[in-house]
Amino acid sequence: MRNEQRLLGLGCAAAFATILFAAEPSGADRGREIYEKRCAGCHSLDRAKVGPPLRGVFGRRAAAESGFPYSEGLKKARVMWDAATLDRWLTDPDSVIPDNDMSFRLDQAAERAAIIEYLKQLANKPAGGR
Repeated sequence: MRNEQRLLGLGCAAAFATILFAAEPSGADRGREIYEKRCAGCHSLDRAKVGPPLRGVFGRRAAAESGFPYSEGLKKARVMWDAATLDRWLTDPDSVIPDNDMSFRLDQAAERAAIIEYLKQLANKPAGGR
């Protein structure tokens, strides 16, 4: 009977672990959650707020969104937003483009990576697509 109890206990533990890990978001889903907490106060995906809209920012040149009043530093920059530049930007915007208006910094590398993955996923999605 002990072996049966042990196997039952192991089976329950495995099932619990599967449920636990399946419930935790990963990749772009986690990035969306972090974006909504950290970025959405200033940035919308599809319209200008304090900052420019960010849908399609991955793969786009800095200050390319028409109709947004970018800082002179961003207007003069020749930066393409890829994973590396977005990571540096979210770490310290002034180190990437001096004379910009973004004061926000994100210290946690895992959060930066998740947000970047989310923005990358949105690069080819039309407005209204999450």
